[in-house]
Amino acid sequence: MTATRTPRPRPAIRALAAATALIAVFVLAGCSQDDTATAQAAATTTASLPSQHVHAIARDPGDGTVKLATHDGLFTLTTGGTWQQIGPAIDLMGFTVTGPGNYYASGHPDPDTGLPEPAGLLHSVDAGKTWTALSRGGQSDFHALTASTRGVVGFDGGLRHSSDGRSWRTGAIPAPVRSLGAAPDGARVLATTEQGVLASSDHGRTWTAVPGAPMLLLVAWADDTTAVGISPAGQVSISTDAGNTWRTTQHTLAGPEALSAIRTPGGGLEILAVASAGVVSSTDRGATFKPVTPAPPTR
Repeated sequence: MTATRTPRPRPAIRALAAATALIAVFVLAGCSQDDTATAQAAATTTASLPSQHVHAIARDPGDGTVKLATHDGLFTLTTGGTWQQIGPAIDLMGFTVTGPGNYYASGHPDPDTGLPEPAGLLHSVDAGKTWTALSRGGQSDFHALTASTRGVVGFDGGLRHSSDGRSWRTGAIPAPVRSLGAAPDGARVLATTEQGVLASSDHGRTWTAVPGAPMLLLVAWADDTTAVGISPAGQVSISTDAGNTWRTTQHTLAGPEALSAIRTPGGGLEILAVASAGVVSSTDRGATFKPVTPAPPTR
């Protein structure tokens, strides 16, 4: 882990942190003494996180390793259960995995990396060890970023989409985006906003509201039809029809920061999250969450 850098001001992060703090206050206020003790014990696990701010989580589909995109760079969970930094120091505001070792990102690199500030769209083909600036360097800081076989969609204050990661078209979306998630085949993209969940069937060019969808903060896809979302209060919801309808689970993860989903080697669904309880995983469709393991579950 590198030495701590002076944090850059992030209005969006501060707002999210404030909202998360308020959520935590209301959750703890309604807990019993046993629940409060459990919540406090779980909260201590966040000390093991490699950075104060975690912006994204994912498993590499090649080797199954867990990656955290953070304010201080990219980290991987070792077989010993510790976090090891990979590659240069970049405040990775946007991050997405599209295949084994194939990542896209955006954010704010340290000056000695030689990368533009802001980074625009970065690409790595060696699991984050090195990064290439593809486009919009010095112009875009994509706080929301997703990619599929059809290209990349990002939000930097405006909605942009690209088929090759180099040339971009500006889209239109009726509300600021909190997070973006594209189905692997690119047929459908979901966006979470303050106005609710929006969906696009033309890779981000046009958007429509999803009727009856829960209010979500984060969204992620496990396959072409299975999407997972989490609300600002931490309620987990799952869709098995490409985001058209949703089932909300009974489990709540207070203080959600990052979310992803992946099909396991055994054909099951794993939901990964970073929340007040630390880095956790569910293999029972969000009914329970346990501390994440270095290797993907086999069921």
